Amino acid sequence: MTRPTKLDHGIDAWLATHEGWAREGLSVLVKEFTFKDYAAGLAFVVRIACLAEKRDHHPDIELRWGKVKVRWTTHDAGGITRLDLEMAEATSQLAT
Repeated sequence: MTRPTKLDHGIDAWLATHEGWAREGLSVLVKEFTFKDYAAGLAFVVRIACLAEKRDHHPDIELRWGKVKVRWTTHDAGGITRLDLEMAEATSQLAT
């Protein structure tokens, strides 16, 4: 599989149309999701993990009671790639 390359433009336009997502520094997409309890947050993390395994691209995830923070970046590309944008969008869809 060809690894994606770092995006030099288009990220801000993507962020403007994807509610709740933000940049953390210049190289990470981040969003915090809220759930009714710990179990709902954990179930969301499992759904993300299944998606990540299928795409061989894995986020950093923080799980707390009723909250899940997800960070997408492509470490070997040195920043945000098209794959991160796709995975962030899919992550939002998993939360609904």
